[in-house]
Amino acid sequence: MQWGVVLASKLTNIRALASAVLADVNHQGMSLPAALLKHNELLDEGDKSLLQELCFGSIRWYQRLDAICDQLLNRPLRRREASLKMLLIVGLYQLLFMRIKPYAVISETVDAVKDLKKPHAKGLVNAVLRSAQRQDYPLLTQEIAIYSHPNWLIKRCKRAWPESWQDILKANNERPPMSLRVNQRWGTRQAYLQLLKQHDIVAEAVNIQDCAHAIRLGKPSSVAVLPQFSEGACSVQNEAAQLAAPLLDLKAGLRVLDACAAPGGKSCHILESADAIDLVAVDVDGKRLQRVQENLSRLKLSAKLVEAAVENIDDWWDGVPFDRILLDAPCSGTGVIRRHPDIKLLRTLEDISQLHHLQLQLLTALWPCLKPGGVLIYATCSILPEENEAVIKKFLAEQAGKAQEVKFSAEWGMLRPFGRQIFPEVGGMDGFYYAKLRKIANS
Repeated sequence: MQWGVVLASKLTNIRALASAVLADVNHQGMSLPAALLKHNELLDEGDKSLLQELCFGSIRWYQRLDAICDQLLNRPLRRREASLKMLLIVGLYQLLFMRIKPYAVISETVDAVKDLKKPHAKGLVNAVLRSAQRQDYPLLTQEIAIYSHPNWLIKRCKRAWPESWQDILKANNERPPMSLRVNQRWGTRQAYLQLLKQHDIVAEAVNIQDCAHAIRLGKPSSVAVLPQFSEGACSVQNEAAQLAAPLLDLKAGLRVLDACAAPGGKSCHILESADAIDLVAVDVDGKRLQRVQENLSRLKLSAKLVEAAVENIDDWWDGVPFDRILLDAPCSGTGVIRRHPDIKLLRTLEDISQLHHLQLQLLTALWPCLKPGGVLIYATCSILPEENEAVIKKFLAEQAGKAQEVKFSAEWGMLRPFGRQIFPEVGGMDGFYYAKLRKIANS
Protein backbone atom coordinates (compact mmCIF):
# COMPACT_ATOMS: atom_id res chain seq x y z
CA MET A 1 0.00 0.00 0.00
CA GLN A 2 1.27 3.45 -0.89
CA TRP A 3 0.62 6.74 0.87
CA GLY A 4 -1.13 5.03 3.78
CA VAL A 5 -4.06 3.86 1.62
CA VAL A 6 -6.28 1.22 3.25
CA LEU A 7 -7.87 -1.51 1.14
CA ALA A 8 -11.63 -1.10 0.68
CA SER A 9 -12.37 -4.68 1.76
CA LYS A 10 -11.17 -3.87 5.29
CA LEU A 11 -13.43 -0.83 5.72
CA THR A 12 -16.99 -0.68 7.04
CA ASN A 13 -17.27 2.87 8.41
CA ILE A 14 -18.57 5.28 5.70
CA ARG A 15 -16.18 8.05 6.79
CA ALA A 16 -13.24 5.64 6.56
CA LEU A 17 -14.41 4.60 3.08
CA ALA A 18 -14.61 8.27 2.08
CA SER A 19 -11.05 8.83 3.25
CA ALA A 20 -9.93 5.86 1.13
CA VAL A 21 -11.72 7.31 -1.92
CA LEU A 22 -10.05 10.68 -1.39
CA ALA A 23 -6.65 9.02 -1.00
CA ASP A 24 -7.14 7.13 -4.28
CA VAL A 25 -7.98 10.37 -6.10
CA ASN A 26 -5.41 12.61 -4.45
CA HIS A 27 -2.47 10.23 -4.27
CA GLN A 28 -3.14 7.51 -6.83
CA GLY A 29 -4.50 9.77 -9.60
CA MET A 30 -7.75 7.79 -9.87
CA SER A 31 -10.88 9.55 -11.10
CA LEU A 32 -13.57 10.14 -8.48
CA PRO A 33 -16.18 7.93 -10.22
CA ALA A 34 -13.66 5.09 -10.51
CA ALA A 35 -12.62 5.43 -6.87
CA LEU A 36 -16.25 5.44 -5.72
CA LEU A 37 -16.97 2.34 -7.77
CA LYS A 38 -13.99 0.61 -6.18
CA HIS A 39 -15.17 1.31 -2.63
CA ASN A 40 -18.97 1.28 -2.68
CA GLU A 41 -19.64 -2.19 -4.07
CA LEU A 42 -21.02 -3.66 -0.82
CA LEU A 43 -23.05 -0.62 0.28
CA ASP A 44 -26.82 -0.20 0.17
CA GLU A 45 -28.30 2.76 -1.73
CA GLY A 46 -28.53 4.98 1.35
CA ASP A 47 -24.89 4.50 2.27
CA LYS A 48 -23.84 4.92 -1.38
CA SER A 49 -25.58 8.31 -1.43
CA LEU A 50 -23.86 9.39 1.80
CA LEU A 51 -20.47 8.24 0.53
CA GLN A 52 -20.97 10.15 -2.71
CA GLU A 53 -21.96 13.31 -0.85
CA LEU A 54 -18.94 13.07 1.45
CA CYS A 55 -16.52 12.49 -1.41
CA PHE A 56 -17.89 15.00 -3.93
CA GLY A 57 -18.18 17.68 -1.25
CA SER A 58 -14.75 17.03 0.28
CA ILE A 59 -13.09 17.19 -3.15
CA ARG A 60 -15.14 20.22 -4.25
CA TRP A 61 -13.81 22.14 -1.23
CA TYR A 62 -10.53 20.25 -0.89
CA GLN A 63 -8.11 23.20 -1.14
CA ARG A 64 -10.04 25.16 1.51
CA LEU A 65 -10.43 22.19 3.85
CA ASP A 66 -6.78 21.27 3.41
CA ALA A 67 -5.71 24.79 4.41
CA ILE A 68 -7.94 24.73 7.50
CA CYS A 69 -6.66 21.28 8.43
CA ASP A 70 -3.05 22.42 8.22
CA GLN A 71 -3.80 25.38 10.47
CA LEU A 72 -5.41 23.13 13.07
CA LEU A 73 -2.61 20.56 13.15
CA ASN A 74 0.29 21.27 15.49
CA ARG A 75 2.66 19.68 12.98
CA PRO A 76 2.32 18.31 9.45
CA LEU A 77 1.29 14.66 9.21
CA ARG A 78 3.82 12.20 7.86
CA ARG A 79 3.48 10.82 4.38
CA ARG A 80 2.34 7.42 5.59
CA GLU A 81 -0.54 9.16 7.41
CA ALA A 82 -2.18 10.23 4.13
CA SER A 83 -5.39 8.30 4.84
CA LEU A 84 -5.62 10.03 8.22
CA LYS A 85 -5.28 13.45 6.56
CA MET A 86 -8.08 12.49 4.16
CA LEU A 87 -10.26 11.46 7.10
CA LEU A 88 -9.75 14.88 8.70
CA ILE A 89 -10.75 16.51 5.38
CA VAL A 90 -13.95 14.42 5.36
CA GLY A 91 -14.69 15.39 8.96
CA LEU A 92 -14.14 19.07 8.26
CA TYR A 93 -16.45 18.94 5.25
CA GLN A 94 -19.24 17.54 7.40
CA LEU A 95 -18.76 20.19 10.08
CA LEU A 96 -18.55 23.15 7.73
CA PHE A 97 -20.86 22.22 4.85
CA MET A 98 -23.35 19.53 5.94
CA ARG A 99 -26.38 19.70 8.16
CA ILE A 100 -25.23 17.01 10.56
CA LYS A 101 -25.07 17.58 14.32
CA PRO A 102 -21.45 18.36 15.28
CA TYR A 103 -21.38 15.73 18.03
CA ALA A 104 -22.45 13.07 15.49
CA VAL A 105 -19.80 14.20 12.99
CA ILE A 106 -17.03 14.08 15.59
CA SER A 107 -18.15 10.76 17.07
CA GLU A 108 -18.50 8.98 13.71
CA THR A 109 -15.23 10.39 12.34
CA VAL A 110 -13.30 9.42 15.47
CA ASP A 111 -14.79 5.91 15.21
CA ALA A 112 -13.51 5.70 11.63
CA VAL A 113 -9.96 5.76 12.97
CA LYS A 114 -10.40 2.13 14.07
CA ASP A 115 -11.14 1.08 10.48
CA LEU A 116 -7.99 2.83 9.34
CA LYS A 117 -6.01 0.81 11.91
CA LYS A 118 -4.74 3.99 13.55
CA PRO A 119 -6.15 3.88 17.10
CA HIS A 120 -3.32 6.15 18.27
CA ALA A 121 -4.90 8.99 16.24
CA LYS A 122 -8.29 9.11 18.00
CA GLY A 123 -7.22 11.99 20.22
CA LEU A 124 -5.78 13.91 17.28
CA VAL A 125 -8.93 13.58 15.18
CA ASN A 126 -11.12 14.55 18.11
CA ALA A 127 -8.98 17.61 18.92
CA VAL A 128 -8.81 18.86 15.31
CA LEU A 129 -12.55 18.55 14.73
CA ARG A 130 -13.46 20.18 18.05
CA SER A 131 -11.14 23.08 17.23
CA ALA A 132 -12.82 23.40 13.84
CA GLN A 133 -16.22 23.40 15.52
CA ARG A 134 -15.06 26.37 17.62
CA GLN A 135 -13.51 27.94 14.49
CA ASP A 136 -10.12 28.11 16.22
CA TYR A 137 -8.23 29.02 13.07
CA PRO A 138 -7.23 32.33 11.42
CA LEU A 139 -9.25 33.91 8.63
CA LEU A 140 -8.32 32.35 5.29
CA THR A 141 -6.33 34.80 3.17
CA GLN A 142 -4.71 32.68 0.44
CA GLU A 143 -6.64 32.59 -2.83
CA ILE A 144 -6.13 28.83 -3.16
CA ALA A 145 -8.11 28.41 0.10
CA ILE A 146 -10.66 31.16 -0.49
CA TYR A 147 -11.64 29.92 -3.95
CA SER A 148 -10.75 26.25 -3.39
CA HIS A 149 -8.92 25.87 -6.70
CA PRO A 150 -5.32 24.96 -7.49
CA ASN A 151 -3.04 27.94 -7.80
CA TRP A 152 -2.16 27.31 -11.46
CA LEU A 153 -5.83 27.38 -12.46
CA ILE A 154 -6.56 30.55 -10.51
CA LYS A 155 -3.66 32.27 -12.29
CA ARG A 156 -4.82 31.01 -15.70
CA CYS A 157 -8.39 32.23 -15.08
CA LYS A 158 -7.15 35.64 -13.89
CA ARG A 159 -4.99 36.04 -16.96
CA ALA A 160 -7.62 34.91 -19.45
CA TRP A 161 -10.71 36.50 -17.86
CA PRO A 162 -9.64 39.41 -15.62
CA GLU A 163 -13.22 40.64 -15.22
CA SER A 164 -14.92 37.27 -14.78
CA TRP A 165 -12.47 34.96 -13.01
CA GLN A 166 -14.11 35.20 -9.57
CA ASP A 167 -17.56 34.41 -10.99
CA ILE A 168 -16.10 31.42 -12.86
CA LEU A 169 -14.46 30.01 -9.73
CA LYS A 170 -17.62 30.57 -7.71
CA ALA A 171 -19.73 28.73 -10.31
CA ASN A 172 -17.22 25.86 -10.31
CA ASN A 173 -17.89 25.31 -6.59
CA GLU A 174 -21.68 25.20 -6.93
CA ARG A 175 -23.71 22.03 -7.21
CA PRO A 176 -24.59 21.57 -10.89
CA PRO A 177 -28.16 21.91 -12.12
CA MET A 178 -29.85 19.06 -14.00
CA SER A 179 -31.20 19.73 -17.46
CA LEU A 180 -33.04 17.57 -19.96
CA ARG A 181 -33.35 17.50 -23.73
CA VAL A 182 -36.80 16.44 -24.90
CA ASN A 183 -36.65 13.98 -27.79
CA GLN A 184 -38.24 15.76 -30.76
CA ARG A 185 -39.37 12.40 -32.12
CA TRP A 186 -41.26 11.69 -28.90
CA GLY A 187 -43.15 14.98 -28.62
CA THR A 188 -42.99 18.63 -27.66
CA ARG A 189 -41.24 20.28 -24.75
CA GLN A 190 -44.59 21.56 -23.49
CA ALA A 191 -46.03 18.05 -23.50
CA TYR A 192 -43.13 16.75 -21.41
CA LEU A 193 -43.34 19.67 -19.00
CA GLN A 194 -46.98 18.74 -18.46
CA LEU A 195 -45.98 15.12 -17.87
CA LEU A 196 -43.40 16.19 -15.30
CA LYS A 197 -46.03 18.30 -13.55
CA GLN A 198 -48.35 15.29 -13.36
CA HIS A 199 -45.54 13.43 -11.56
CA ASP A 200 -44.94 16.35 -9.16
CA ILE A 201 -41.50 17.09 -10.61
CA VAL A 202 -40.73 20.82 -10.63
CA ALA A 203 -39.26 21.96 -13.95
CA GLU A 204 -39.19 24.90 -16.34
CA ALA A 205 -38.53 25.55 -20.02
CA VAL A 206 -35.09 27.01 -20.70
CA ASN A 207 -35.12 30.32 -22.54
CA ILE A 208 -31.82 30.08 -24.41
CA GLN A 209 -31.39 30.55 -28.16
CA ASP A 210 -30.95 27.20 -29.96
CA CYS A 211 -32.14 25.24 -26.89
CA ALA A 212 -35.73 24.82 -28.04
CA HIS A 213 -36.06 21.40 -26.40
CA ALA A 214 -34.30 22.12 -23.09
CA ILE A 215 -35.87 21.76 -19.65
CA ARG A 216 -34.23 22.52 -16.31
CA LEU A 217 -35.34 20.60 -13.24
CA GLY A 218 -35.96 22.34 -9.93
CA LYS A 219 -33.58 19.87 -8.31
CA PRO A 220 -31.56 16.90 -9.62
CA SER A 221 -33.50 13.64 -9.83
CA SER A 222 -32.74 10.05 -10.62
CA VAL A 223 -33.60 9.17 -14.22
CA ALA A 224 -35.58 6.30 -12.72
CA VAL A 225 -38.27 8.77 -11.62
CA LEU A 226 -38.40 10.70 -14.91
CA PRO A 227 -41.60 9.74 -16.75
CA GLN A 228 -41.05 7.70 -19.94
CA PHE A 229 -37.27 8.13 -19.73
CA SER A 230 -36.68 4.46 -20.53
CA GLU A 231 -39.03 4.85 -23.53
CA GLY A 232 -36.85 7.62 -24.95
CA ALA A 233 -38.89 10.72 -24.06
CA CYS A 234 -35.83 12.70 -22.99
CA SER A 235 -32.11 12.65 -22.28
CA VAL A 236 -30.01 14.28 -19.57
CA GLN A 237 -27.89 17.00 -21.16
CA ASN A 238 -26.83 20.48 -20.09
CA GLU A 239 -27.95 23.35 -22.28
CA ALA A 240 -24.39 24.18 -23.34
CA ALA A 241 -23.98 20.71 -24.84
CA GLN A 242 -27.36 21.03 -26.55
CA LEU A 243 -25.97 23.83 -28.74
CA ALA A 244 -23.77 21.50 -30.79
CA ALA A 245 -26.42 19.93 -33.01
CA PRO A 246 -28.10 23.22 -34.03
CA LEU A 247 -24.73 24.69 -35.00
CA LEU A 248 -24.26 21.86 -37.54
CA ASP A 249 -27.19 23.17 -39.66
CA LEU A 250 -28.52 19.66 -40.12
CA LYS A 251 -30.96 18.57 -42.80
CA ALA A 252 -32.22 15.26 -44.14
CA GLY A 253 -29.75 12.96 -45.87
CA LEU A 254 -26.48 14.50 -44.65
CA ARG A 255 -23.48 12.31 -43.85
CA VAL A 256 -22.19 13.29 -40.41
CA LEU A 257 -19.19 12.30 -38.29
CA ASP A 258 -19.26 12.57 -34.52
CA ALA A 259 -15.61 12.28 -33.57
CA CYS A 260 -14.84 11.44 -29.92
CA ALA A 261 -18.52 10.52 -29.64
CA ALA A 262 -18.87 8.88 -26.20
CA PRO A 263 -21.06 8.91 -24.18
CA GLY A 264 -23.36 9.74 -27.09
CA GLY A 265 -25.57 12.63 -26.02
CA LYS A 266 -24.61 14.75 -29.01
CA SER A 267 -24.83 11.79 -31.42
CA CYS A 268 -28.42 11.19 -30.31
CA HIS A 269 -29.27 14.88 -30.63
CA ILE A 270 -27.89 14.90 -34.18
CA LEU A 271 -30.12 11.98 -35.15
CA GLU A 272 -33.16 13.52 -33.46
CA SER A 273 -32.67 16.79 -35.36
CA ALA A 274 -33.23 15.62 -38.94
CA ASP A 275 -34.43 12.57 -40.87
CA ALA A 276 -32.19 10.09 -42.66
CA ILE A 277 -28.92 11.30 -41.15
CA ASP A 278 -26.05 8.95 -42.02
CA LEU A 279 -24.10 9.16 -38.77
CA VAL A 280 -20.71 7.63 -38.02
CA ALA A 281 -19.73 7.84 -34.34
CA VAL A 282 -16.09 7.17 -33.50
CA ASP A 283 -14.47 6.79 -30.10
CA VAL A 284 -11.21 5.25 -28.93
CA ASP A 285 -12.76 3.75 -25.78
CA GLY A 286 -14.76 0.61 -26.44
CA LYS A 287 -16.47 0.61 -23.03
CA ARG A 288 -17.61 4.20 -23.46
CA LEU A 289 -18.78 3.35 -26.97
CA GLN A 290 -21.11 0.80 -25.38
CA ARG A 291 -22.80 3.71 -23.60
CA VAL A 292 -23.34 5.36 -26.98
CA GLN A 293 -25.13 2.21 -28.15
CA GLU A 294 -27.22 2.08 -24.97
CA ASN A 295 -28.34 5.67 -25.51
CA LEU A 296 -29.13 5.02 -29.17
CA SER A 297 -31.13 1.92 -28.30
CA ARG A 298 -33.16 3.69 -25.60
CA LEU A 299 -34.05 6.45 -28.07
CA LYS A 300 -34.68 3.96 -30.90
CA LEU A 301 -31.98 5.52 -33.08
CA SER A 302 -29.19 3.96 -35.13
CA ALA A 303 -25.69 4.91 -36.22
CA LYS A 304 -22.49 3.25 -37.30
CA LEU A 305 -20.25 2.95 -34.24
CA VAL A 306 -16.51 2.60 -34.69
CA GLU A 307 -13.90 1.91 -32.02
CA ALA A 308 -10.74 3.64 -33.21
CA ALA A 309 -8.35 6.50 -32.56
CA VAL A 310 -10.13 9.06 -34.72
CA GLU A 311 -6.88 10.74 -35.80
CA ASN A 312 -5.77 7.50 -37.52
CA ILE A 313 -8.23 7.94 -40.38
CA ASP A 314 -6.79 5.07 -42.44
CA ASP A 315 -7.99 2.68 -39.73
CA TRP A 316 -11.68 3.58 -39.94
CA TRP A 317 -12.56 6.02 -42.77
CA ASP A 318 -13.99 4.55 -45.97
CA GLY A 319 -12.96 7.55 -48.03
CA VAL A 320 -16.48 8.96 -48.45
CA PRO A 321 -16.34 12.58 -47.28
CA PHE A 322 -18.65 13.99 -44.59
CA ASP A 323 -21.01 16.94 -44.99
CA ARG A 324 -20.66 17.75 -41.31
CA ILE A 325 -18.13 16.89 -38.61
CA LEU A 326 -18.52 17.43 -34.88
CA LEU A 327 -15.20 17.35 -33.04
CA ASP A 328 -15.94 17.45 -29.32
CA ALA A 329 -12.26 17.38 -28.52
CA PRO A 330 -10.59 15.87 -25.44
CA CYS A 331 -9.91 18.77 -23.08
CA SER A 332 -9.13 19.81 -19.51
CA GLY A 333 -12.81 19.86 -18.52
CA THR A 334 -12.32 23.18 -16.75
CA GLY A 335 -15.81 24.28 -17.81
CA VAL A 336 -17.48 21.35 -16.02
CA ILE A 337 -15.56 21.29 -12.73
CA ARG A 338 -18.79 21.56 -10.77
CA ARG A 339 -19.79 18.17 -12.24
CA HIS A 340 -16.29 16.69 -11.93
CA PRO A 341 -14.57 18.40 -8.97
CA ASP A 342 -11.72 15.89 -9.08
CA ILE A 343 -10.45 17.85 -12.10
CA LYS A 344 -9.05 20.34 -9.57
CA LEU A 345 -6.86 17.60 -8.11
CA LEU A 346 -6.04 15.61 -11.24
CA ARG A 347 -5.31 18.24 -13.89
CA THR A 348 -1.96 20.03 -14.02
CA LEU A 349 -0.61 23.02 -15.91
CA GLU A 350 1.50 20.66 -18.02
CA ASP A 351 -1.67 18.94 -19.25
CA ILE A 352 -2.88 22.11 -20.99
CA SER A 353 0.04 22.30 -23.41
CA GLN A 354 -0.29 18.58 -24.21
CA LEU A 355 -4.03 18.95 -24.81
CA HIS A 356 -3.46 21.93 -27.12
CA HIS A 357 -1.20 19.81 -29.34
CA LEU A 358 -3.63 16.88 -29.30
CA GLN A 359 -6.58 19.10 -30.21
CA LEU A 360 -4.67 20.62 -33.13
CA GLN A 361 -3.59 17.14 -34.22
CA LEU A 362 -7.20 15.93 -34.26
CA LEU A 363 -8.43 18.93 -36.24
CA THR A 364 -5.67 18.52 -38.82
CA ALA A 365 -6.22 14.77 -39.15
CA LEU A 366 -10.00 15.09 -39.66
CA TRP A 367 -9.94 17.97 -42.16
CA PRO A 368 -9.39 15.70 -45.21
CA CYS A 369 -12.56 13.79 -44.21
CA LEU A 370 -14.72 16.90 -44.70
CA LYS A 371 -16.42 17.54 -48.02
CA PRO A 372 -15.52 20.84 -49.77
CA GLY A 373 -18.12 23.34 -48.60
CA GLY A 374 -18.79 21.19 -45.53
CA VAL A 375 -18.89 22.41 -41.94
CA LEU A 376 -16.87 21.28 -38.91
CA ILE A 377 -17.87 22.28 -35.37
CA TYR A 378 -15.00 22.34 -32.89
CA ALA A 379 -16.17 22.10 -29.28
CA THR A 380 -14.65 21.71 -25.83
CA CYS A 381 -15.90 21.92 -22.26
CA SER A 382 -12.89 24.07 -21.35
CA ILE A 383 -12.69 27.73 -20.38
CA LEU A 384 -8.98 28.05 -21.21
CA PRO A 385 -8.09 29.96 -24.41
CA GLU A 386 -5.09 27.68 -25.02
CA GLU A 387 -7.50 24.85 -25.78
CA ASN A 388 -10.02 26.94 -27.67
CA GLU A 389 -9.40 30.07 -29.69
CA ALA A 390 -5.63 29.48 -29.72
CA VAL A 391 -6.19 26.08 -31.35
CA ILE A 392 -8.51 27.55 -33.99
CA LYS A 393 -6.18 30.48 -34.70
CA LYS A 394 -3.23 28.15 -35.30
CA PHE A 395 -5.28 25.71 -37.37
CA LEU A 396 -6.61 28.46 -39.67
CA ALA A 397 -3.09 29.81 -40.14
CA GLU A 398 -1.86 26.35 -41.12
CA GLN A 399 -4.85 25.81 -43.44
CA ALA A 400 -4.77 29.22 -45.13
CA GLY A 401 -6.82 29.08 -48.32
CA LYS A 402 -8.38 25.76 -47.29
CA ALA A 403 -10.40 26.64 -44.20
CA GLN A 404 -12.37 29.63 -43.01
CA GLU A 405 -14.17 30.46 -39.80
CA VAL A 406 -17.93 30.89 -40.06
CA LYS A 407 -19.03 33.70 -37.76
CA PHE A 408 -22.43 33.13 -36.19
CA SER A 409 -24.57 35.42 -34.08
CA ALA A 410 -25.84 34.12 -30.76
CA GLU A 411 -27.34 35.42 -27.55
CA TRP A 412 -25.27 32.97 -25.51
CA GLY A 413 -21.58 33.10 -24.68
CA MET A 414 -18.91 35.68 -25.37
CA LEU A 415 -17.72 36.45 -28.88
CA ARG A 416 -13.99 35.82 -29.15
CA PRO A 417 -11.52 36.56 -31.97
CA PHE A 418 -12.26 32.96 -32.96
CA GLY A 419 -15.46 31.22 -31.85
CA ARG A 420 -17.65 31.84 -28.79
CA GLN A 421 -16.86 31.09 -25.14
CA ILE A 422 -19.49 30.11 -22.56
CA PHE A 423 -18.64 30.47 -18.89
CA PRO A 424 -20.09 28.19 -16.21
CA GLU A 425 -23.07 29.92 -14.62
CA VAL A 426 -24.53 29.41 -11.17
CA GLY A 427 -27.70 27.41 -11.83
CA GLY A 428 -27.19 27.65 -15.58
CA MET A 429 -25.00 26.53 -18.44
CA ASP A 430 -21.74 24.64 -18.17
CA GLY A 431 -18.55 26.17 -19.50
CA PHE A 432 -18.17 25.38 -23.22
CA TYR A 433 -16.48 26.66 -26.36
CA TYR A 434 -17.67 26.46 -29.96
CA ALA A 435 -16.05 27.40 -33.27
CA LYS A 436 -17.56 26.83 -36.71
CA LEU A 437 -15.28 26.13 -39.68
CA ARG A 438 -16.03 25.64 -43.37
CA LYS A 439 -13.87 23.89 -45.93
CA ILE A 440 -13.29 26.22 -48.84
CA ALA A 441 -14.97 24.66 -51.87
CA ASN A 442 -12.10 24.98 -54.32
CA SER A 443 -9.37 23.88 -51.88
